[in-house]
Amino acid sequence: MKRRNSILWFALLVVLVLVVTLFRDRIHFDWMNFWQQLKHASPWHLAAGVALIYGTYWLRALRWAVMVAPTKKVAAASLVGPMFVGFTAVALFGRLADLSRPYLIARRLSLPVSTQVAVYTIERMFDLGAAAIIFSSALAFTPKTMQHHELFVRTGLLSLGATLLLAVFAAVVRVAGGIVAEFARRTLRRFSESLAESVAIKIEGFRDGMNALTSLREFGIVLVLSLAIWGMIGGAYLQTANAFVDTPELAGLTYSRTMLLMAASLGGSLLQLPVVGWFTQIAVTAGAMHALYGAPIEAATACGAMLTAVTMLSIVPIGLFFARLEHVDLKQVARQSEVAAEGIEQTPS
Repeated sequence: MKRRNSILWFALLVVLVLVVTLFRDRIHFDWMNFWQQLKHASPWHLAAGVALIYGTYWLRALRWAVMVAPTKKVAAASLVGPMFVGFTAVALFGRLADLSRPYLIARRLSLPVSTQVAVYTIERMFDLGAAAIIFSSALAFTPKTMQHHELFVRTGLLSLGATLLLAVFAAVVRVAGGIVAEFARRTLRRFSESLAESVAIKIEGFRDGMNALTSLREFGIVLVLSLAIWGMIGGAYLQTANAFVDTPELAGLTYSRTMLLMAASLGGSLLQLPVVGWFTQIAVTAGAMHALYGAPIEAATACGAMLTAVTMLSIVPIGLFFARLEHVDLKQVARQSEVAAEGIEQTPS
């Protein structure tokens, strides 16, 4: 794990050096304008964005309680703390701490970590599906007068196609997950033994998570909650962009037009490293706003910084509060969750 972290850090350093070398003479950035944009940003819009993001963590706790109910009945309120602490670990230590939540919840509920990793896997799939549905709905029906209309519609249709493929894959795995996992294991073994085993175990975990939803009612509740979560996340992006009242390209942004920005931001967060990931996230979202909406680079960068603060870092204070309240050491939990995950992947099926 340490070796993998070192490789990621080295690769990121090389990329940053190349970017600075290639573009240092091409980018003219007005720092005074940047600070003015931040100064004049509407605090009410930003507060609304933070409120929406906080609301999603409550819904995530409720969704997890529904998914774990066939194994153990639990009050959603008891999972709010682990949600805040787990996402705080991700904000501070990057995606390598993503399994902190299932680890903390397993410890809270006295259940095997493997069962909660299965729930986490199905949670991620519902997140992907819900986000794709919202992207598709918002993008595919944008007005023809909108700038970059064809790009928005094409992206929406691709997202819709991906959603349908995901639904078919989920149905197949639910019915014959063991066969799919074994097929993936045999196929990928030609290239890498460890990759084959890892993919097969993830498919089996997805199957176990799907099997945890024992009724159509539970499935429907989880789907509705997932759509609500991602609808609120989109609302937080919109509120943050609209906060920049001095920049018409951002102040007049509509919900549907935020979808490509949201997609770019999610793509930039896939390989999120500690602290440095904050700045790469800002760069990705600023670049998207500058290219897609024609926002000045200073305003786009200021908005990117606020998006990172609202959607990722706003959770840190309350996450640290819950960590202290529950006597949780974030660094230790992040390390232990990695070790637990590695142990699960090394366990033969």
